[in-house]
Amino acid sequence: SARLPASGIIFRQVAPDYDLDWHPAPRRQYIINLDAGVQITASDGEARRIGAGEVILVEDTWGKGHLSKALDGALRHCIFVTLD
Repeated sequence: SARLPASGIIFRQVAPDYDLDWHPAPRRQYIINLDAGVQITASDGEARRIGAGEVILVEDTWGKGHLSKALDGALRHCIFVTLD
């Protein structure tokens, strides 16, 4: 791809029982799952499973936001690449 601007990088470990209620993203960011997946449910009800090795751009920084839930009870290591 073309070079994309980024403002920071966050390394994160997420518990296997992670199940976060509705929340907006704190900033625009890419999330890169390294070894486990997450299910993201948008405010319109659409749910997607983002697996290990996949990348998602999160932009819902206002309003109801989204739900986030660990997949398969697995510990997840991920990288957040912040854009704002």
